[in-house]
Amino acid sequence: MLAVGPTTGWETVRVNAFGSSTPGTGSPVGAVRRRAVVDALRRGAVPESGLDLLATGLDRFERAVDEELDTVAAGGSVFKAVRGEYGSGKTFFTRWLGERAKRRTFAVAEVQVSETETPLHKLETVYRRLTERLTTASFPPSALRPVADAWFYALEEDALADGTDESELSQAVNRLLTARLAEVSRHAPAFATALRGYKQSLDAGDEATAAAVMAWLGGQPHVAAAARRSAGVRGDLDHFGAFGFLQGLLTVLRDAGHAGLVLVLDEVETLQRVRSDARDKALNALRQLIDEVHSGRFPGLYLIITGTPAFYDGQQGVQRLAPLAQRLATDFTTDPRFDNPRAVQIRLPGFTEESLTGLGATIRDLYAEGSQAPDRIKQLADDAYLTDLARAVGGALGGKVGVAPRLYLKKLVGDVLDRIDQFDDFDPRKHYKLTVGSGDLTATERNFAAQAPAASADDLDIDV
Repeated sequence: MLAVGPTTGWETVRVNAFGSSTPGTGSPVGAVRRRAVVDALRRGAVPESGLDLLATGLDRFERAVDEELDTVAAGGSVFKAVRGEYGSGKTFFTRWLGERAKRRTFAVAEVQVSETETPLHKLETVYRRLTERLTTASFPPSALRPVADAWFYALEEDALADGTDESELSQAVNRLLTARLAEVSRHAPAFATALRGYKQSLDAGDEATAAAVMAWLGGQPHVAAAARRSAGVRGDLDHFGAFGFLQGLLTVLRDAGHAGLVLVLDEVETLQRVRSDARDKALNALRQLIDEVHSGRFPGLYLIITGTPAFYDGQQGVQRLAPLAQRLATDFTTDPRFDNPRAVQIRLPGFTEESLTGLGATIRDLYAEGSQAPDRIKQLADDAYLTDLARAVGGALGGKVGVAPRLYLKKLVGDVLDRIDQFDDFDPRKHYKLTVGSGDLTATERNFAAQAPAASADDLDIDV
């Protein structure tokens, strides 16, 4: 029997809404990748990697995504808006795309937009978060310094290939640096100046100054004045300089051997909750950024934003700024089966009970692959039980199955599969009752749970 009651807290996450699986298919998964995915789901989080193991159903987007990545790798730029309700898989989709891009030598940065930490109307802050979250297939965040070092190595190799004598290598590298960043220097001369100062500090063995200058290049404020003077730069990065620095970073990435940069601005719908003046500035900054992408100023950039339908369609979001609404306008009145993956805005469908059960089957089979008792796991957590669990979790959230994947997967892994794996006599149908209390839920999930109807008159609280 499945019941509802109080338990512990959870962290915010979004999980893919395209779950379905055919048990027993696919190639064996490495133990480390499998463990990373299962551990993340046990915590209630979207895995940072290994998303291809769960990405059943995303094939409808693969062709368009690959075409757009090819465009960016060839020196173009792409803007994409992703829309979906809470739980529809926006974060999952962008991380899946990011993994796909890394396999093509792209760098990736995921930035969470927020009123206090990363206000969208302060592009210098967005750039700083970008460099803090910059990652490549070889380096975790922040990959800014390894990328810069690889760039200088490439410049040295190019200089030597041109016949430069090693005694003149430093001067030749400086000439190449100036030439490669000539276009960037028209808008942000400080970027090239700081890179030159960073290299000089390294050559002089001054690691402290080099690290400080690299921090300044990453948009960090409050860098020591002595380090800035040594590099020949002044002040901190501002809103207008951020565009130039982004352009410079794209140039460095390309020359360092990367196909481009995938930049994700996640949860842009938070703009709806800020003061009206800040909201208007942020929407205009987004419009400006989109225009710069389409103008070709940022070759090698794949920019993605995510948001809810209310953000794209409501008067407190995109519709508040008519020019931005025009740029994002997409017709979603047609059958979702025929949505255009190449459109500027794409939508992710929410979960159904069937797709949630299918995702549970994918996770169950992945878990069983690394278990000592795979047959028992598949027998006790069969598809019928997964359906019952999906129905119960959805019921605890006011019948909104579409917002249930985070909670469902955490309960499935941590409360059911782990116990079947560890206890020979555990049977989830006999020994487990689903409990969902306010501490389990995110703020959004609590709103849905508050709408859950009472099962009987005994469940109603009446003041007498």
